[in-house]
Amino acid sequence: MRLHQGFVRRRARIEIIPLIDIIFFLLATFVMVSLSMIKNQGISVRLPKAVTAAASDRKASTVVTIKENGTFYLNKEKLSSQELMRRLTNLKNADSNQKVFINGDELAYFGDVVTVLDQIRKAGIDKIGIQTQNIKPPSGSASK
Repeated sequence: MRLHQGFVRRRARIEIIPLIDIIFFLLATFVMVSLSMIKNQGISVRLPKAVTAAASDRKASTVVTIKENGTFYLNKEKLSSQELMRRLTNLKNADSNQKVFINGDELAYFGDVVTVLDQIRKAGIDKIGIQTQNIKPPSGSASK
């Protein structure tokens, strides 16, 4: 006759659902940290909104910021109009493939934007982009 022992030996199990939860949490954390590490070269301004705004490759580029009050910044350095022209020319001489993004406040004077655009072209830089904020098109709009 066999006597029943007080406990049954069970095999160890690895629960997969908590493991998946932890992996998704780590993935989400990694993505959020990676996105926050994107280098912002320009001064923070309210960008104009555009339906056709598209992401651009900003590697090895320079940002010229025009604030609402008419001040100019090259990357994050405040410059006068004459100094901006000199620095843009130096950038072009250093790198013939120089890219420049215009980062203008939506309330900036349009004449200031045209002045900066003209200076960039005078410096010989032909790869120019204007930064805008992407908005969704109105629903029901038909595209041709």
